[in-house]
Amino acid sequence: MTIRTHFKENFHLAYPVMLSNLGHVMMSVTDTMMVGHLNAESLAAAGLAVVVFNVFMLFGIGVSFAITPLVAAAQGENNDTDIVETLRHGLVINVINAFILIGVVEIGKNVLYHINQPVEVVERAIPFLSIVAFSLVPMMVFQSYKQFAEGLSNTRVALVVMILANILNVILNYILVYGHAGSPAFGLIGAAWATFISRIFMAIAIAVYIYYIPSFRKFRAAFSWGNYSKKLFSKMLHLGIPSGVQFIFEAAAFDFSLVMMGWLGTKTQAAHQIAINLATLSYMTTAGLGTAATIRVGYFSGARDYKNMRLAAYTLLGMALLFMSITAAIFIIANNWLPTLYVNDPTVIPIAASLLIVAAIFQLSDGAQVVCASALRGLQDVKIPSFFIFISYWVIGLPLGYWLGFKTDYQAIGIWMGLLIGLTLTAIAMFLRLKWSMDRRLAVGG
Repeated sequence: MTIRTHFKENFHLAYPVMLSNLGHVMMSVTDTMMVGHLNAESLAAAGLAVVVFNVFMLFGIGVSFAITPLVAAAQGENNDTDIVETLRHGLVINVINAFILIGVVEIGKNVLYHINQPVEVVERAIPFLSIVAFSLVPMMVFQSYKQFAEGLSNTRVALVVMILANILNVILNYILVYGHAGSPAFGLIGAAWATFISRIFMAIAIAVYIYYIPSFRKFRAAFSWGNYSKKLFSKMLHLGIPSGVQFIFEAAAFDFSLVMMGWLGTKTQAAHQIAINLATLSYMTTAGLGTAATIRVGYFSGARDYKNMRLAAYTLLGMALLFMSITAAIFIIANNWLPTLYVNDPTVIPIAASLLIVAAIFQLSDGAQVVCASALRGLQDVKIPSFFIFISYWVIGLPLGYWLGFKTDYQAIGIWMGLLIGLTLTAIAMFLRLKWSMDRRLAVGG
């Protein structure tokens, strides 16, 4: 296969995932925009709740990612039985994991009162967090079927469901947050209920779609229960848990930066939430290219076609760098305008605008690390990359960000400079690991 062929096939595989991932984030973006027009305290509360929730959500998503490379590899081997068993076992793992994560959130939510955050922000954040936490169950059901379909290179089903869910979420936010169509104005809590209901719709819609669509008919046995394999559960957990830990290390680093921003005041925290919201949009969109890397690398690895495996990975890396260059330019050119989509507060907008310049600088690193980490996931290499992320963020990036933020005059910019350094180190380490892994397979397998 030529580079042009890879580019074309990767694009057709990736763009529905990019739009689907964008839809995932747009639910939080919609909630944030809607409540941001209430007041700065509601925006900061939504931001605090969302970033805490995101740690658990991303861990769950990471665990569900075990499904995709196993399904892709089984498809490369033409093994339909393994595909069915992977979905059956993955669904059980993900639902149980969702209930565990809900329990952790409910037990630990009051810790927010003890991390030196503004009291008025925490009091609004906790009820919001409790509601969205329970949306983890339908969300993990959705993720199970989404990862299964994507492992089979069908990336459009999740996109269709996501578009419909986001339309529903916007309508429900409009009704429940501001009090339209005969509904009381629930404010911040209304946004939480809108997200919860929308995620229930997502789970039901994708399950029904996959069950009834003819192209998935031969996999209907995946909807059966019983006769589970301890060995397969173990294999999926050994792949899924390190993937979830990767997300926790990275997401928690950004979340801890939000906590540090809270030490600088509610206005700074609100500005951080705006900038991180926009940076997350670009990251999650590029993560669609990462998903394509997991699928393509997993497929070619299962088929023992190591030359095309390497070419697919490098093509997707180039596509990610190109896309992130565009988003970097947008952040720089529109850094003063983009925050106005969230707030009208003249003290918040300048801080957010300055943070977007830093976000623009780390776009290339962010794009490179997500594709390289995803390609490594396609090779079922997840433990060493998790270690890289821990060292880059928690040993180097965050301590440096704390020092720059509180021991110098950089403050909010200093904290984000620490994130920039952590991201850059992660990208370099992931690329070197991926190159080594692929070169080794090519040398052994030809």
